[in-house]
Amino acid sequence: MELTRSTLPTLAAAFLMLAMGQARAQAPEIVNPEAIQIGLSTDRVSITADFSGADLTIFGALENADPLVTRQGRYDVIVVLEGPPRPIVVRKKNRILGMWVNTESETFVNVPVSYSVATTRSMQDITNPKNFKQLALGADNLTVTPLNKAQEPATLAEFTAALRERKKATGLYSERIGGVNFLSQSLFRATLHLAPNVPVGTHRARAFLFKNGVFIKESSAQLAILKAGFEERLFRIAQNNSFLFGLAAVALAFVTGWLGRLIFRKD
Repeated sequence: MELTRSTLPTLAAAFLMLAMGQARAQAPEIVNPEAIQIGLSTDRVSITADFSGADLTIFGALENADPLVTRQGRYDVIVVLEGPPRPIVVRKKNRILGMWVNTESETFVNVPVSYSVATTRSMQDITNPKNFKQLALGADNLTVTPLNKAQEPATLAEFTAALRERKKATGLYSERIGGVNFLSQSLFRATLHLAPNVPVGTHRARAFLFKNGVFIKESSAQLAILKAGFEERLFRIAQNNSFLFGLAAVALAFVTGWLGRLIFRKD
């Protein structure tokens, strides 16, 4: 075939289309990355005077999960329920003249007042500690910021350890290994414990997805914990009318003492 100036553009277009077709055939198929979604069994928990703790159930699902990875059990999920951040003062007591007295203190800002964790298995079997540190995942890896940043590092480390130890002792910081269970290849259920002294406020549930020890995705939802009944009314009065509430408390103490004196006095 004789090539003329008029046929060159046509041949060039044909070669271009052929090359594009071969590139599409050789290019790997794009697979959507895995994702995770969660939903709470309830978005509100009411606290009454006889509240002794409860279990909170969180349901979740994996999106675009690899069936082979699922069958091999190489997906791991960590679910966290994190309480509202507040400033916390940690005090150190020393024995002086036979009495225990607060001698030192350290204030930390924006510390979660509660922190519950549920996992598919032991955290050390999910990924390495460095990844947990980067994600600030786990009670021992939470970032706590001191108000006085000029404090000695050894002193800060001592107060930070005491803060975490105290939170664990009161049940506000807890960990439930095996608290996350897969119901199917993509659906899972997490059970977290709410301590009897769980604080009121807006809590945040977070789910972390790991694949072969590598962090993939995170999802979150909110939970409101509120006081209910007579305790709620007292709480609102104390918050909205703190001065009058204080006067009423002092007056009640005086009346109670006076009545006790009348009842138990000896003639």
